[in-house]
Amino acid sequence: MTDAFRKRLSRGGLLIGTIVSIPSPEVAEVLSLAGFDWLFVDMEHGTLDFTTTQRILQAASPSTPCLIRTPSKDEVWIKRCLDMGASGIIVPQVKSVDDAEAVIQFSKYPPFGSRGVGIARAHGYGTAFRDYLIQANDETAVVLQIEHIEAVKSIESIVEVPGIDAVFIGPYDLSASLGKIGEITDADVQDAISCVRNCAKKARIPLGIFAATVDSAKTFIQEGYRLIALGIDTMLLAGVAKEILASLR
Repeated sequence: MTDAFRKRLSRGGLLIGTIVSIPSPEVAEVLSLAGFDWLFVDMEHGTLDFTTTQRILQAASPSTPCLIRTPSKDEVWIKRCLDMGASGIIVPQVKSVDDAEAVIQFSKYPPFGSRGVGIARAHGYGTAFRDYLIQANDETAVVLQIEHIEAVKSIESIVEVPGIDAVFIGPYDLSASLGKIGEITDADVQDAISCVRNCAKKARIPLGIFAATVDSAKTFIQEGYRLIALGIDTMLLAGVAKEILASLR
């Protein structure tokens, strides 16, 4: 297990990734070869199951760290995603301090948490069991997704929870929680995003966000975001295909 990703994140280095939603290890391998710093493997949306997700991690490794967005913040999903050997997790719909504390508990082995002990890919299928148990708490990144106005209301306290490695803003779900779905440039949505950004910076917690375009990614980088998920595999494929066709017709 490599600790490079969590260390780079803590040092504030720029980490540019993209979202993997197509249930294909080959797609993940191609994106890994393209040179992304990390891959956002999305089990919350789309059709990825556990078997395919593990194959995706195997295809991307060892060169490209993968963070799995868990299907939910429930303990069983966090445990199973970490046991697959992900470099970390992105946990959706964290709305309160209680949610944040529970996620950290589920993600860390005792004495710092209550993560269940099993044998899986993360543990070298048993061949690296003890080494993994010793290293996992220090080497596994835990990222909380802030994507609801209730989370924004509690963000000053959420970012003070020990064990958080980054907060990742979901602008589209956040806009929906404000009754303005998809209107991410709306003043109320932007105010909410600014609140999260300011509180995270004050707490020295790295910031992440989804960027639909290169131009928006550049803006986010200038604003201090360091964990960027640029586009989605389906969007990248469609965009290049349209560009090629447009140039020939």
